[in-house]
Parts: sequence; C-alpha cells; structure tokens
Amino acid sequence: MVKTSSRRSTGIAGLDLVLDGGFPPEAHIIVSGSPLSGLELLAQQFWRTGNAAGAYLMLDAVPLEGMTDARGMDITALVGAVQGERIVIDSLSTLIADRGIDAAIRFIREDVQAAVDEGATIVYLLYAGLHGPFEEARVMRAADVFITLRQQIHGNEIERTLAIEKLRGSNVPQRAIPYHIIARGLELSTTSRVV
Repeated sequence: MVKTSSRRSTGIAGLDLVLDGGFPPEAHIIVSGSPLSGLELLAQQFWRTGNAAGAYLMLDAVPLEGMTDARGMDITALVGAVQGERIVIDSLSTLIADRGIDAAIRFIREDVQAAVDEGATIVYLLYAGLHGPFEEARVMRAADVFITLRQQIHGNEIERTLAIEKLRGSNVPQRAIPYHIIARGLELSTTSRVV
C-alpha cells in the first residue's frame, strides 16, 4: 500500500479521506462521467491544490486562465506540455476521437510515462457514452485509478454518486459516495446511514 504521506491531495477533503490521503503519486487517474457530472470541477480542484506546479491541457474547449490551449496540438507538442506534478488532460475523449484508441493508449502508457516516472500524477477526463465498450475497456486497463461520476434523477431530485472502481496498490472502497456540486467544486458526503 502507498503511504498516506506520499499521496497527492485531490483538493476534495471527502475524496482525500476515502483515498487514504489523496491520489497515489506517479499514477494515471481516469475520471469518467457526463459533461454535467462535475468531472471538470474535480479535475480543476486537483490541479489548483497545493503549491506544486502543473499543467491543465485543454483539448476541447476554450481554456480558462492558467490552462494551456492544447486544441490542435500534435502528440509531440502535447507530450512537451506535460510539465509538473499535477497534470490534467481535458479530455481523453477528444484524444480518442481525433487520433483513435491506439494513439490514446500509447499516449497514456508510453508517451507521457516519463513524466509519471518523475513523480507526476495525471488526471484524464473521459466523457461517458461517447466510446464503445472495447475502447472503454482498454482505457480502464491503462488506468492506475478509475473513478466514475454518475447522476440519476428521481422525481425532482438529482442523486450524484462517485465510485472508485480501480485503485492500484490499495483496497477499492466498497460503496459509491454521494456528492454535491457547489460553487467551489465537488463536495463529498462521507457519512453513512445506519439502519
């Protein structure tokens, strides 16, 4: 098991608690969900946490302040822009759509592996429902950590849950964790009901 002190905070207190201190260092983290599930907020909270340098590579939208405009970058330029300890690739879905699943897997497991070996934690955003089961399975296998954000509407309420489905070197939590989207990002509810 990775020591808690070596974990990298996610920027979300409840998620850090569930992950025994945060994301493991030197890891490929894939967060999957719909565009309205808050996955971009989770990525931004991770990227902005702490004093560590990092890069937020925006491949499919106008970047916010401090982000790198990676729209149209070739693979060599993308790899060169992967700098620092906290990296976000927004989105892996765009990489798959533009370059194919083989190039996307090669990007994760080979092209940026040197940055991971030097201590970087890379968060990739994967939009649910855009890829076939074979592509999704390959992405899941390439990840060290795989997190899914789900939402369901029940009457007039929205229920959102976060599930950690893969966690290299640690026990995978056995329950989905409710969360809320608030002004500053995601907030997890880590308490359980006793029945």
